[in-house]
Amino acid sequence: MNQSAKRHSPLQVALIGGAIASTALFSVFGPAWCRSVRAALQDSPKAVVDQVWQLVDREYVDGKFNQQNWLAIRQSLLSRNYTSREEAYTAIREAMQKLGDPYSRFMDPKQYETLTSQTSGEVSGIGIRMELNEKTKKLTVVEAIDNSPALKAGVKSGDEIVAIDGKLTKSMKVEDASRLIRGKAGTPITLKLARQGKTAFDLKLTRATIEVPTVRYTLKQEGSRKIGYIRLREFSAHASDQMRRAIRDLNAQNVNGYVLDLRGNPGGLLQASIEIARMWMDDGTIVKTVNRVGSSDESKANRTALAKQPLAVIVDGNSASASEILTGALKDNKRAVVVGSQTFGKALVQSVHELADGSGVAITIAHYYTPKGTDINHKGITPDIKLDLTEAQQRQLAANPNLVGTTNDPQYAKALAALSGNSFAQPITNSTSQKPSSGAMNLKL
Repeated sequence: MNQSAKRHSPLQVALIGGAIASTALFSVFGPAWCRSVRAALQDSPKAVVDQVWQLVDREYVDGKFNQQNWLAIRQSLLSRNYTSREEAYTAIREAMQKLGDPYSRFMDPKQYETLTSQTSGEVSGIGIRMELNEKTKKLTVVEAIDNSPALKAGVKSGDEIVAIDGKLTKSMKVEDASRLIRGKAGTPITLKLARQGKTAFDLKLTRATIEVPTVRYTLKQEGSRKIGYIRLREFSAHASDQMRRAIRDLNAQNVNGYVLDLRGNPGGLLQASIEIARMWMDDGTIVKTVNRVGSSDESKANRTALAKQPLAVIVDGNSASASEILTGALKDNKRAVVVGSQTFGKALVQSVHELADGSGVAITIAHYYTPKGTDINHKGITPDIKLDLTEAQQRQLAANPNLVGTTNDPQYAKALAALSGNSFAQPITNSTSQKPSSGAMNLKL
């Protein structure tokens, strides 16, 4: 279930997202098929309606369809005449709502494009992070991403974006500015920038495809110990490669232990969570799935761990899905101590399909369980050391992001304390050998 950085194989991509999506596969109605028939079906909204119905009929995890007469719903859907795609989309959404599953959902073409762009871990643009500065109320560059056109052109943190291709940004929302800045790789864009000590100037750039950093790491000297601090924001297609680089770099600096921060991580690609789990554990089950007919599958560690040092994982209520798979694997196998708040509680597997007109549908096809067989759906994972931040602490960290992952961050401080104990987060050594997994979770459509 590998995913190319630039293409999605319809049967190979699995993703997990907290509030975004559950575990998913991209479908038999994949991009190549869709392109070949899209022109013929663009003016036939009913064809897309029936396509969605058939996919749900074949794959949905609940064969009783939430006690709904799914065949009667099809007859009702196809008996109507749809005068527009939007009308058909509304009918599809209404039909899927009857399943009572918020994670089985229809996406219009823009929503589907947003999802696939997010999970690819790439954007087509100039490579900056920006914000509306609270004090100046001006659109301001936070960071120019490594190897991006912006960084190469000399864009700096603190630069104010006065105009984008001649359009003034005064009172412009960050989202609207992002839409103007993003575009097809190879196309030109001109920013007017204001920089302290300089008059406003125009900067011409060429958009490119940029790998979005989802892993950030640093070496911290905590007393006599060297701690590798890694924050993983989401499980994108590039997350496992970025995690691998982070671990190897920190190992080369002889760290004594690791803190893996999954707070606020809503999930992402399922395979990324499995690959990353294998970087931390040599043996043991990572995740179990059960489909609509009761068939189960397991993904296991395969003796390819990169890090043997003690490990602490920090989670919170927004650590979901792929984050919970990774946390559950490390916790159940006693490879890490888990610190923080109860996690989100998302344990559903979905298939994601591109449809003939560029829209998409996500369908729950299975449940997943932690290695010990625990169903965390609607419950979440309980940390080994439970520590909820107070509202005041949350406000302080939100107002001062530089405090996150420091001793002024109570959950990080608790993780450090746990690493110093003898009973937590020690590398696991099993006396019994296990047969390594053959690879990716075999979720079939």
